[in-house]
Amino acid sequence: MTAPTAPRAAVERASVLVDHAELHAALTGLFTGHGIPDARARLAADALCHGDLTGLDSHGVFNLTRLYLPLLESGRCDPRAEPETLTDLGACAVVDARRALGLWAAAEAMDDAVARAGRHGVGLVSVRGATHFGCAGFHAVRAAHANMIGVVASNCGGQRIARPPGGAVAMLGTNPLSVAAPALDAHPFLLDMSTTVAPTGRVRVAARRGTPVPAGWLEDAAGDPVTDPSAFDRGEAFLRWLGGDAETGVHKGYGLGIAVELLAAVVSGAAVGPAPDALEGDGRPHGSDDGIGFFLLAIAPEVLRPGADVAAATRSLFGALVDCPPVPGGEPVRYPGRREAELAAERRRHGIPLPPHLHAELTALGLLGGPGSPR
Repeated sequence: MTAPTAPRAAVERASVLVDHAELHAALTGLFTGHGIPDARARLAADALCHGDLTGLDSHGVFNLTRLYLPLLESGRCDPRAEPETLTDLGACAVVDARRALGLWAAAEAMDDAVARAGRHGVGLVSVRGATHFGCAGFHAVRAAHANMIGVVASNCGGQRIARPPGGAVAMLGTNPLSVAAPALDAHPFLLDMSTTVAPTGRVRVAARRGTPVPAGWLEDAAGDPVTDPSAFDRGEAFLRWLGGDAETGVHKGYGLGIAVELLAAVVSGAAVGPAPDALEGDGRPHGSDDGIGFFLLAIAPEVLRPGADVAAATRSLFGALVDCPPVPGGEPVRYPGRREAELAAERRRHGIPLPPHLHAELTALGLLGGPGSPR
């Protein structure tokens, strides 16, 4: 199933620059209007803006009307939820988020993990009963800002959109994974990835823009490539795993997806994708992303190795990487997270580019276009 190529003019319509502070203030007001306490509303706005600041537009305000507002308006998310600690063993804890908005609940849980790591060298907070948390990297990098290593994973609750290699039934979600650490020039190392080739958000962004996705992102029931992104929400296409095929290492992406289910859901007691009821139905993508589980780990090397100059070791590691000479005519060598940090700084100064349809959508909600808005 191959999508027709959209007219170039339709693809490259000019973006609209939006001031970050204005957008953040509007989102904070929107969340407080739905009953989320002020500080947590600001934190949720931080998490949502992170996607647009760092170029991960599939996980920014694009998801506001498609994911977060429906969660709040349907009651699937409790705006005033107060997470409950179920087990506290000092270095680690299990928390029930009680349907809190994941954008702030995961950030608070990571801050808790960082505090535990400061006392014990490692801090683990395992969360169940959660909702979608946006970019995994937003939460992992909070540990890096505390000079620690952060590891974050999330399953997708009972949502199933990817099949095991060779399987005929969708059984797992995109199951994101992120690792962050201090690196160079206040630009942390930040790996933020789905274990499928692409997250659902990037497929939906392409569908909204009317552009095909690359061959290899989606497949039909017979395993043939699909480039029409709208086929995914029609239930006619499945996301593929990192690695692609057996010959190119599909077991790595699939295995990482299972690892996330174990870390984020089995440890916390959250809903899991590969459950017996996943085998019911016609095999197409199904289920809901309720009852999500988070895995938030902070590691404090300087607590584990008192007196060690860990900062010098990480500077040496990342310094050696960026000193690697590029191939002839190539760009300078970078590491994951550096370009995103540079882009975020640039967009804080000059504005966040939003596609016209998304700008119009936010304006219709009353979030943009007020006095003093950039034109």
